[in-house]
Parts: sequence; C-alpha cells; structure tokens
Amino acid sequence: MSTKKEDILCYHCGDLCIDNKIVADDKLFCCNGCKTVYEIFSENDLTCYYDIQSNPGSTPSEISGKYDFLANEEIAKKLLEFNDGKHQIISLYIPTIHCSSCIWVLENLNKLQPAVTASQVNFPKKTVRITFKSEEISLKELVLILSSIGYEPYISLEDYTSGKKAVDRQLIYKLGVAGFAFGNTMFLSFPEYFQVDGFWIEKYKYIFRWLMFAFSLPVVFYSGWDYFVSAFKGLRSKVLNIDVPIALGISALFLRSVSEIVLDIGTGFFDSLTGLIFFLLIGRFFQQRTYSFLSFERDYKSYFPIAVTRIDKNKKEETVQVYEIEQGDRLLIRNGELIPVDGVLIYGNALIDYSFVTGEAEAVQKISGDKLFAGGKQQSGVIEIEALKSVEQSYLTQLWSNDVFQKDKVAAFQSLIDRISQRFTIVVLLIAFISTAFWLYHDPSKALNVFTAVLIIACPCAIALASPFTLGNMLRIFGQQKFYFKNANVIERMANISTIIFDKTGTITSNKKAEISYEGKELFKEEGVLLYNILRASNHPLSRQLYDSLSEEKIIKFDSFEEITGKGMKAKFNEKTIKVGSASFVNYEENNNTFQTSVYLQIEEEYIGKYVFQNTYRKGLDAVFESLGEFSKLAILSGDNKGEKIRLEKLLPKGTTLLFQQDPQQKLEFVKQLQQKGERVMMIGDGLNDAGALAQSDVGIVVSENINVFSPACDGILDATQFSEFPSYVSASKKSIKIIKWSFVFSFLYNITGLYFAVSGNLMPVIAAILMPLSSISIVIFTTIATTYVGKMLKKT
Repeated sequence: MSTKKEDILCYHCGDLCIDNKIVADDKLFCCNGCKTVYEIFSENDLTCYYDIQSNPGSTPSEISGKYDFLANEEIAKKLLEFNDGKHQIISLYIPTIHCSSCIWVLENLNKLQPAVTASQVNFPKKTVRITFKSEEISLKELVLILSSIGYEPYISLEDYTSGKKAVDRQLIYKLGVAGFAFGNTMFLSFPEYFQVDGFWIEKYKYIFRWLMFAFSLPVVFYSGWDYFVSAFKGLRSKVLNIDVPIALGISALFLRSVSEIVLDIGTGFFDSLTGLIFFLLIGRFFQQRTYSFLSFERDYKSYFPIAVTRIDKNKKEETVQVYEIEQGDRLLIRNGELIPVDGVLIYGNALIDYSFVTGEAEAVQKISGDKLFAGGKQQSGVIEIEALKSVEQSYLTQLWSNDVFQKDKVAAFQSLIDRISQRFTIVVLLIAFISTAFWLYHDPSKALNVFTAVLIIACPCAIALASPFTLGNMLRIFGQQKFYFKNANVIERMANISTIIFDKTGTITSNKKAEISYEGKELFKEEGVLLYNILRASNHPLSRQLYDSLSEEKIIKFDSFEEITGKGMKAKFNEKTIKVGSASFVNYEENNNTFQTSVYLQIEEEYIGKYVFQNTYRKGLDAVFESLGEFSKLAILSGDNKGEKIRLEKLLPKGTTLLFQQDPQQKLEFVKQLQQKGERVMMIGDGLNDAGALAQSDVGIVVSENINVFSPACDGILDATQFSEFPSYVSASKKSIKIIKWSFVFSFLYNITGLYFAVSGNLMPVIAAILMPLSSISIVIFTTIATTYVGKMLKKT
C-alpha cells in the first residue's frame, strides 16, 4: 500500500520527514524544533495559526535566499539599533500583525528561540523590537524564524537609510472601495426607495439588483474582510471580541440580501450593507489618525529635560539639553551618567553598563577609539566621547519604556475595560438572538433589521477609547508643562496616591544656590587638583555644586575611581589616594552637636577638612507642602544629618514624617512598609541614591536640574523649574480620572438608548452603522475638549 505524500510531511513546516519522524498528538514533525513550536501554540490556544495557510511554518526557498544580504556586516550595521558584539537590537516592520494572538506569538519569541532575550510589539505601528544574542543567532537567522512562523518582516534599506517608515495604506484603499460602492448602491436603490413605476424601471430592476450585488462583493470580501478574520481568530482563541457581532451583522445582511434577489422576493439590503461597512471604516480611520497624532506628539515633541555637559573648542564645559547635541560634539560623561547618543571614546577609562539596553548588568571595558552606544551607563569615573550623530528622541523613549524595566503596576481602568469588553459581546449576542426570536413570532419582516441593528449599535468602543484618549491627551499636556511620563498609565496611578515621599538633597533643595564654606587645613596645589578632578567625575548634587564653586584646575586621568552610592568617592592618582564623601566614609568623628550638610575630604588616610553647605530650598516649597498635605500624607527621607530638621518642621504640615541619615536600602524598606499598610506611595527624588525607592514606589518621579538622571527606575521626570506647580499637576491627574468616569456614563447611556430603539424595531442597520462611529467620535471630542480645558487651567496657574 503506497503512502500518500501528505502523510510524510511535517505538520508545521511542510518539509519531508525522511530521516526523522517525530509524532505528537497524532501529527508528524520533521524535528524537535517544529514539535516545540506546535506545542507552544497548542498550550496557548493558538492552533488557529495553522488555519492561516497550509504548512505556515515552512521557509520557502525564495525566502531563504531573499535575506542573504543580511549576512553583510555593513548592511546589518545600518539596520541595527544596538550592537556591542554580544547583543543586538533591531526594530522590524511586520505588516501581518493584526490581533492579540500575533502579539502573544511575537512577544514570546524566546520560547521558540532562547537566543532572543526580549521582544516588544508596537501594535499601532505594526513593529516588533527584538533584543537577541548575536553570538548564538545571526540577524538573518532571526528574520528567517519570523518568516517561518508567518511574520515575514518588510525590510527596505532605502527606508532605513533615509529614516522613512513604510506606510500602510490598506485602510485608505478599503475605505475608498466601500465609499465608491456605497454611493453607487444608493443611486441604484432610488427607484425602490421612491417606488417609481414604469416600463423602464420594471424592465431594468433585475439588472439594478444584480449590479448592487456586484458592488457589495468587494465591500464584503475586501473592505470588510478584516472583521471576519479578527472574529475568526478570536473564536479560535476562545475569545469573543467586538468584531464577532459585527461580522455576524455583515453576514446576516449579505446572506439575506442575496437570498431576496435570487428568490425574487425583494431588493435586499445592499445599501445598508455597504453603508454599514463604510461608516465602520470611517470610525476606524478616525481612531488610527488620532492614535498616530498622539504617538507623534509623544515621540518628537516631548523632549525630556535631561542635560549633558558639552566641551567647546576652548575646553570650556557647558550644560546643554540632550536634543541640542550634534554630530562631532565632544561630551563629558560623569560616573553613573547615561550616554545619550552613539559616540567614540576619546579620553578616560570606560566601563560601560548596557543593562539599560539589554537587561544584562555585565559591564564592558572600552578603550580610546572604541564605539559606545546610546543607553550605556558609565561606571568608572569621567570620560569624554565624540558624538557620532544627533540624539534620537524616539530612541530614548523606547529605552525608557523597555520591558526589562517595567514593573507590575496594573492600570485599574484598563483592567476594568478588559472585563467589560469580555462580557459585552456575550450580552449583546444574547440580546440580539432573544429580540430576533421575539420579532420572528410577532413580525418576521422586522426580525433581520432588529438582529443586525442590535449587533451593530451596541459597542464598547466608546468605553475602550475613553481612557487612552483622555490619558494620552493629558500626557501631551503635561509634556508641554515640562512634566514627562513613561506612559499614560502613570497619570492614572498618580491620581490615586495616598502618601508622597520627598528626598531632600537635589529634590526640595536647589542645586544652584547653596552657600558653601570650607573648614579645615589649607589645600596645596596638588591636593586642589585631585579634589577638582574627583568632583568632576561625579553627578551627585553636592559634588556638582562644590565642583562649580571651585577654581578651574588641570585635567588628570585617575588610575582608579570608585563611587559608593550614598557614601562617597574614592580615587587614586600616582599612588596617592583621595576620598570625598560623608564623615563615616573618611573615618572622621564629627561633633554630635553639629548638624550641618557637609562634604568631607581625606587624602592619604589624613583628614583634611570639610565643605559646609547652607541649603537653599526651592521657591514656593511651603506652598507645595501645604497644597499636597490637603489630600495626601507627606514624608521626607534624607541621607544627610538632622541639621535641617527644625527648618523643615516649619515648612511642613504637622505630623509629617522626617527621617535622616537614610541610606538607599533604608529608603527602599520605608516605601515597602508603607505599601504593606495599604498606602499608595509616590517617591520624588533625584534618581541617584534613591533609585531603589523610586522603582519600588507606585509612582516614582525624578526632579531634573541640569543633571543626566535619565533612569529606568522612574515613571516620570519633572523639570526643576516647574517644581512649584507640582500640586496642580497632581490635581490635574485627578480631574482626568473624573473625565474618564463621565465618559463611561455617556457611553453607558448611549448603549442603553441605542439598544432600546434597536430592539423595538425602530432603528435601521445603516443608521446604527452611522451612530456607532459617531458614539466613539463624540467620546473622543468630549475627552479632548475636557482635557484641553484642564490644560488651559494649568497654564494659568
């Protein structure tokens, strides 16, 4: 008995199983790799993947050779965002991304290929950003894996070189086809509408009906096809998404219309059918354009207030915003600072930590002439680099939003919307079938209209749009006010904060105005050079203030440098050791009755002296505390001694917690203790020695004042010049939540009213199709007007 060819083909890739025949679930696989992919899909209810096409996991011969150019290092270099020899990062445009199943598959690539360490999908832009180990898998092999599972990327070297992005115009084409067919179908329906009698009308009415049928075919099977695909994918994944009732409504109208003209019992509902799809696509187009606008605002107009030190031609240091950096600029990167742009190491000992980019905290040693990538953090003193290009704001945004640093902070509204959406479709289907059964018994002529109208009019889209559009617009408004968030969900969490904790140094004190005095032995010239250079390497607020107050000295290169968070710095030059930091760090016993903010100096194990700081608090600090104290508890955590306690007690509301001499771990533990008591905590710091507390808190905000504090630990960055406006920002976040709640009320009333008219048989399907996108548009208009008003109120404060 001969064996059919189909019996020896791999179920996943379609290759012949000649040498290896592996069986699982009565299916044949050519290798363990194909079997593993199938098992992963099966475990997560994604076997619908195999219905897309026959043997979807195959890699056709033309595909295999298609990406040979990726083996060329020069070409690959143009496409890669990051490449340190061990890890590579690339963003790929994948046109076939269309549903939640696609997102799941692409964000779980590490289960198919362990060399992939992270993958993040941007659904609106249909891109996936993949981090992978280049020593274990090449870029070409990665692209072939994507192609083999049905997600072939679109790669155009011209687009990457020029910075252009492929534009998907499919929706515009589908909208054009639906609009053209709708207009012509309405025109052909006029004789039926007005019941025009006459020989010519009677003679050509069958031609008109079949022409309407012909116009409906491209509308249903091209313009509206995405609704069927999405509904099918959802059902196969055991999810009733919103496209299920829409697909049912379209199917019911089409089948009823075809049966009427075939049986010659009517003209059908082709005008309603084409109009339905046309207006649904208009709503989708409107949403897409609005999301694109918000995305543009987010990526290109909200520049973070992050500064970097630029060295001019005269060797003078100047502080500039990161987006002012141009190709060829020489930049000074201090210990612990982020490298904001790709560059070449010119001077200094570079020990670069790329965990911000790759998620792996293994520091890499670099020498002069080596290329350094944006996103790396310098860990060994001060270095100078030459910028290879200008800063890409969208790249910094991507780094900040990297999955590696995202915390488990659930957005309450999003989880509520998800629960509503899951149950909404079931309720709508039940109402549709019950009301249709009722009308089939009482008046069969109304049954189809009622069934279709119910399926179309009821839509959770308005509910689903309320939160992203409100918070998205507030994200833009806050950005204009120099308050920047990692994502829109941070605004929601900020509105629910019950306790606000402030760091002291560099947060509620200004880095620019402190009065500094010296107490100790006179410094020799050589000692002054050592002090000047060790301070130059640090980005701690006290180090920066002291450095700016000293006279300029010659630049030296330390043999070794180490900065211990919360304690101080230690460096060695020509066998001479210098230590700068706290009293305990330099082994100096301070008088217990003296409570001052000081920086202590030790050279060659000998205590030299200390610099005493008279802190200058930020303008309007007492008003800030008074306003915030009305709706939240306050606390101050400081690594300094109690020298400022009496002064702070006068500024703070009664009952405010004041804790001094707190190291980073103690700050973290304090936040944890509050959260265990049910408090929702916001931590506001400078991002240096409070990164752990920022990450642990429900909302972590960094106050930026000409310091490179771009950190994955924080959820937001506040320009120090806007510190006095912080209470109004918290108030605005609370108002945005009220806007969302009112949107929910309006959407609920719309659905109740619409369903009433639909169930009673007083709503035509085409009118329902017009009202459905209008409901979404009205919610977007309401949220935009309301948030714009809130934004204007912010500008007036």
